[in-house]
Amino acid sequence: MRPVSVAPPLPADVPPALEACDIRHGFAGTEVLHGVSLAVRRGEVVAVTGPSGSGKSTLLHLLGGLDLPQHGEIWWDGVRADTLDTQARATRRAGRLGLVFQHHYLLEDLSVMQNVRVPGMLSGQADQGWALALLERVGLAGRAGDLPGVLSGGERQRVAVARALACAPAVVLADEPTGSLDRVNAETVASLLVALAREQGAGVLLVTHDDRLAAYADRTLHLLDGHIQEQVGSTAPL
Repeated sequence: MRPVSVAPPLPADVPPALEACDIRHGFAGTEVLHGVSLAVRRGEVVAVTGPSGSGKSTLLHLLGGLDLPQHGEIWWDGVRADTLDTQARATRRAGRLGLVFQHHYLLEDLSVMQNVRVPGMLSGQADQGWALALLERVGLAGRAGDLPGVLSGGERQRVAVARALACAPAVVLADEPTGSLDRVNAETVASLLVALAREQGAGVLLVTHDDRLAAYADRTLHLLDGHIQEQVGSTAPL
């Protein structure tokens, strides 16, 4: 993949749009995450790398409020998300976070346009004009009325990117967003995701084991055995 330009350093007083503090979580009595802390600010791209089984996807699900940490705190734009009830958390997530997964998770009975508008409908921010503008940016305005079943894998994932950005989120959480794509489609999707998020001033957290995808990040955090082991600035060429 061809790295995109690195964002300029943010002022130290810019508050995090997403923050995790001392997250501990496990399954069946075995702790998977051991006191993980991190922060993502608007306009920056952060990659979390590590081998399979290191806890990357578990961490992303907790950051997105899809599960609650057994210990620690999750903050979305100054609001402690892990203290919200299920409905309040879902409503706030729809308006403040964009989610992209390895599988597109499009609703097969809804058109491309309707899929992109789903987060807005959930958060009360539905805007068909903005949804169409996003589809134009990902090169799929002409497919707005089509059902997902007639799209290629790369096209479906581009729809997922547009959907994630439909509510102008503070942060986009992406879990192996190019893992099921070939090299050309992977580069297209990764470039679009980062470029569109930067245009909106959104932060991006990329969870990946692919060094090529991590090269898009301004900062890289390495998760190993449930711990953040290292933090390095991106060495990607401008």
